[in-house]
Amino acid sequence: MTPEEVERGYNNRAAVPDHPQWFAKYAQWSAAARDRYRPLRDLRYGPGPLETLDLFLPAGTPRGTFVFIHGGYWRALDKDDFAFVAAPFVDQGIAFANVNYDLCPAVSIAAIVDECRRAVAWTAREGARHGAAAANIVVGGHSAGGHLAAMMNVTEWNAYGFAAPPFRAGITLSGVHDLAPLVQFSFNADFKLDGAEAVRMSPVAQPLRAPRPLLMACGGSETSEFLRQTQLLWDAWPQVRRPEAAPLFVPGTDHFSVVAEYANAQSALTRATLGLF
Repeated sequence: MTPEEVERGYNNRAAVPDHPQWFAKYAQWSAAARDRYRPLRDLRYGPGPLETLDLFLPAGTPRGTFVFIHGGYWRALDKDDFAFVAAPFVDQGIAFANVNYDLCPAVSIAAIVDECRRAVAWTAREGARHGAAAANIVVGGHSAGGHLAAMMNVTEWNAYGFAAPPFRAGITLSGVHDLAPLVQFSFNADFKLDGAEAVRMSPVAQPLRAPRPLLMACGGSETSEFLRQTQLLWDAWPQVRRPEAAPLFVPGTDHFSVVAEYANAQSALTRATLGLF
C-alpha cells in the first residue's frame, strides 16, 4: 500500500465527517450511565498515571464481568467517553469494568498491551472484593481496544500468575490486527512503530497462547481496510471462532456508529456480546 492508500484506509475521522456528532452522543449517553449506575470510579489496577478503571455493578450478585477497553488509536479518548456501553450489561446482571490506559506517545503500544493485561489480571484477582464476578470474565474493546482485547489471546498468562487464561471469551470490534500498514500512517508519529515492532504487536503474527472464543465484529460500512482487518483475524484464528459462519459485519454502521449499537439493548452486537457470558 502507498502512504496515501494507508491514510484513506485508516484515518477514520476523515472517512466519517460527522464523527464529532458521535463523540457528543457518547458523552451524553455516558454521563447518563454514570448518573444511573453510580460506578466505583478510578480503581487503580497498575502504577501508570492512567492505569485505572471504573466498575459498574448490577443489583444482586453479578453473573459475569465485561472488561471493556476503549478505542482512540492508542493515542486519544478516555474511558469516560464509553461508559454508555455498560448499560445493557449491568441491566442483565453483568458487572462492567471500564478500563483506562496511558496513551501514545507518552508510552508505546507495547506498554499499553501490558497495561491491559494488568487490568484483566486485576479484575480476576481483585474484582470480587469490589463486587465484580472474577470467574466469568469477557474481555472486549473497540478499535484500538479491539486490538488490545485480541492481544489477550496471545498472552503468556502464567507470567502473570495464572495457570489458565483468566477470561472465558472476548470480542474485537473494529480492531486492527495487522499493524504493518500503520508504519506508513501519519499517526505513526505517535505510535513510533518500525516494521519489527509492528509485527510483534500484531495479533495475527503471534501464536495463540491463550485461545478463548472470540467474537470478531466490524461496522458493515467501515473502510475496506477495517473490513479486511476483521476478516484477516477470522481467517488466521479458526480455533477461536464463534459458531457463526462469518464475522459479524453490522449493516449500515461505520467506525463510530458501530460502537453506538451498544446503546441498544436489542441490537445484534449487544445480543452477540451477551451470548459470550
